[in-house]
Amino acid sequence: MHAPIPVTLLTGFLGSGKTTLLNRLLHDPQAGRVAVIVNEFGEAGLDHDLIEEAAEDVVLMPAGCICCSIRGDLSRTLISLLARRVRGELPFDRVVIETTGLADPGPVHHTLMVDPVLSPNYVLDGTVTVVDSALGARTLDRHAEAQAQVAMADRIVLSKRDLTDAQACRVLEARLDKLNPHAGRIWADKGAVPVGALWGLGVQQKHAAPAQVVAWLAAPKPEASALSGLSGLSTAKSAPNTPLATPSHHASDDRITTASIEVTEPIAASVFDFWLDTLIALKGPDILRIKGIVHLQDMPHPFVFHGVQHIFAPPVPLENWREGDRTSRVVIIARDIPQQDLVDSLSMLRMRPEQDHAAQGITLHTMSEPF
Repeated sequence: MHAPIPVTLLTGFLGSGKTTLLNRLLHDPQAGRVAVIVNEFGEAGLDHDLIEEAAEDVVLMPAGCICCSIRGDLSRTLISLLARRVRGELPFDRVVIETTGLADPGPVHHTLMVDPVLSPNYVLDGTVTVVDSALGARTLDRHAEAQAQVAMADRIVLSKRDLTDAQACRVLEARLDKLNPHAGRIWADKGAVPVGALWGLGVQQKHAAPAQVVAWLAAPKPEASALSGLSGLSTAKSAPNTPLATPSHHASDDRITTASIEVTEPIAASVFDFWLDTLIALKGPDILRIKGIVHLQDMPHPFVFHGVQHIFAPPVPLENWREGDRTSRVVIIARDIPQQDLVDSLSMLRMRPEQDHAAQGITLHTMSEPF
């Protein structure tokens, strides 16, 4: 059986620079054989000369919001690509889906996870969100879709640095840290980024390296970022004796909350199932993203799980996990759920089976809203 084809979801608000990045990517011989699905909506399209040169590798969807027809057009497009690949007509190694600037990435995740033909043959390799450093702060203030795109990202690419002063860059990066502290971040140089910075962001594979899985869940440390300087531009630094700007509070950012937990002992399956079922049943529509590596009692290997709202990809056992490390790690990114509710929910994972009934009652009762 062939390994699933990796899919990269390229998102970002209108005018953020997604298409510029994609054009540079397709001109890069190191990108490999990439099939591109483009959905244009009020943005500059792909270079028409490039489309002619790579006509067999680029699929242009009809104009309009990808979310409106995602259950139909996107599924059919991916199935058609797969059939052409199987017949040997269109060799490609991965797929990039460029969404419209107004798109919520959630429905694309759902399609890849639940479609009975797509889910065995494609796997989400990661979500890359492009943020306009010049207009990003204003966009985040005004548009919930932009916040969701940042919150769901595995990697954030900042564009248009030449149009932004260093102080504004620092303020914007501080906001991005608050909205999504777990996404690695790099700067694009006129749309150019190292190809390796966009691939391999997911870990939904049995033989994922332990360090890759931990990095997928851990908040990156800016001072030790493995991606620092990859774009050829170092992170903006203030002049000596110049204090860093303190970003003003943005009430709109409070809609996005993040919580994480580490549990050092294996979790009882009944506890994990109860926690996840309760969270999804009562707050599923507000869960932008949930991901984790979980060690269950009496299971030889941990498994990776990943979901968007109430839809989850099949769990993947990590068969080459390092011996002795039995720590479970779970991250939740949500919208319109109080931070304390997320913390209280995650605390349920520390329960022991013999304490289930009493502990569950206490945990649920202490939440500010019924879960």
